[in-house]
Amino acid sequence: MTTTSPPHTVPAAPTFEVEDELRAAGARVVAGMDEVGRGAWAGPLLVCAAVPGEGDPPPGLTDSKRLTPRRRTVLAGQLEPWVADHAFGWSEPAEIDEVGMTEALRRAARRALEGLSVRPDAVVLDGSHDFIGRPWNVRTQVKGDLTCVSVAAAAVLAKVRRDSLMAELAEQHPGYGFEKAAGYPSPVHRAALAEHGPTPQHRMSWSYLDALPRWRHLRRARPAPGGQIPLL
Repeated sequence: MTTTSPPHTVPAAPTFEVEDELRAAGARVVAGMDEVGRGAWAGPLLVCAAVPGEGDPPPGLTDSKRLTPRRRTVLAGQLEPWVADHAFGWSEPAEIDEVGMTEALRRAARRALEGLSVRPDAVVLDGSHDFIGRPWNVRTQVKGDLTCVSVAAAAVLAKVRRDSLMAELAEQHPGYGFEKAAGYPSPVHRAALAEHGPTPQHRMSWSYLDALPRWRHLRRARPAPGGQIPLL
């Protein structure tokens, strides 16, 4: 079952309003979820599930995109001992190419949820689209990374974890700017692609390859909805 929260004014900092509402309805364990890497050209998709801990979260918790990289890293270090539980789910570029983004999101989210030590009774998912599906009890929350503590915690943990991985991949594939842009398009990334072509970490079904005359022949057909490769 999926429910969607009504629009409301964004608070100055994330609150437990959504979690408290779900607990009042009978959910003992509530997990917040967010993803990072959906729009990147290279690197994996990552989803984090986080169960909030006791008491107030570390100060300064907010949408991860509003934090500097240094502040995110510090905050993630404070969140890890505070959350009651958290887990990551991944979908690698080859899997994204094979099954498409919608299915890749679903798989990564379920891997994160299944990685928790206790199955949550309710899941708060950032955004308006439930890409997880049954049998999980999902509550979508627009601007959840700004309004909901568990989602904000998941967002920060996910961003820091994936950025760290992309920095490691930058050592294997220098020149693409993975350590700064984390696989998203940037002038450095675009220039390296035009000159050297994609790496094994690039998503080969994405349309950016169409703009690269030397490499467009490498593009794979992207699965249609449902995971099928179109024949025409």
